[in-house]
Amino acid sequence: MSMDSERIGIMFYHYIEKGGCFMEKSVSEKNKRVILVSGMSGAGKSVATRSLEDMGYHVIDNFPVQLVSLLVDMIETSIDPRYSYIALSTSAQDFPAFLRLLKGQNFEVQVLFLDANDSVLLHRYKSTRRTHPLLLSNTCNTLDEAISVERQMFSRNLNNFFITIDTSFLSEKEFKKKLESYFSKEQVPVFSISFESFGYKYGVPLDADLMIDVRFLPNPFWEVSLRPYNGNDKCVYDYVMEKPETKEFLEKLTSFMDYALTQYANEGKNHFTVAIGCTGGQHRSVSITNWLYDHYSKKYRCYKQHREEKEWLRNEE
Repeated sequence: MSMDSERIGIMFYHYIEKGGCFMEKSVSEKNKRVILVSGMSGAGKSVATRSLEDMGYHVIDNFPVQLVSLLVDMIETSIDPRYSYIALSTSAQDFPAFLRLLKGQNFEVQVLFLDANDSVLLHRYKSTRRTHPLLLSNTCNTLDEAISVERQMFSRNLNNFFITIDTSFLSEKEFKKKLESYFSKEQVPVFSISFESFGYKYGVPLDADLMIDVRFLPNPFWEVSLRPYNGNDKCVYDYVMEKPETKEFLEKLTSFMDYALTQYANEGKNHFTVAIGCTGGQHRSVSITNWLYDHYSKKYRCYKQHREEKEWLRNEE
């Protein structure tokens, strides 16, 4: 079979001798997808797997790592459509083994890593009264220690090719929307970019591949007439974008990003997150995020989010 035929998904057949007859079997493995779901306990794995199940993925939770080779064989050989799209959820303890055993298989493997800052994880555990897995296993003695140890366990295996989502500031609805944008079965996997504005005074996003600090740009906050508005409003956007400093900055930034994004896409990275921060996440970072989104949407699939938008609305009340 030619490589062209394989790329366009033409079906071919293996024949397996069984009971004196031959069984026809589809093996378009490259059209099969496994999402390995992991991350910090309390960061949203349960919500993620429920959402992926709603999208049509067959969810497998707490699968014994010792049996992964059997699961791989089943995915590669089965004609059951349930094994074409699988979401495999795993813990920090088993994550390295799953990574190693799934590497280099004849189907697409994506890693979804869920994170949240420590204070948010503490609050979630205390508000739900759930027990951290590392406390249940007597690995740690306190919740603070459990979170710290689990983060160290993951830190040795993380890399830029994972799709990382920081759920610290996301509502469940926003979280599900992100998952749909990354993993919808209808979408052909292509390189995509998320642009996210944020305010440094509320903390930095944990899922950024590239973080850009724009606090050096002229600040509309000090213009009393512009203070109540944000970078989505024309008056603020024009104020930021018309400054000579902004024009020079964007010229240099896009030169760097044009090169870097091309290299990441060529290396096979599926998604790249750019976080743009100013002091409050309302004026400068929002304006720059909007400009970058408009600019790069002409070439890539792009998404944007203004993390502190709830704060703007709260301030208006």
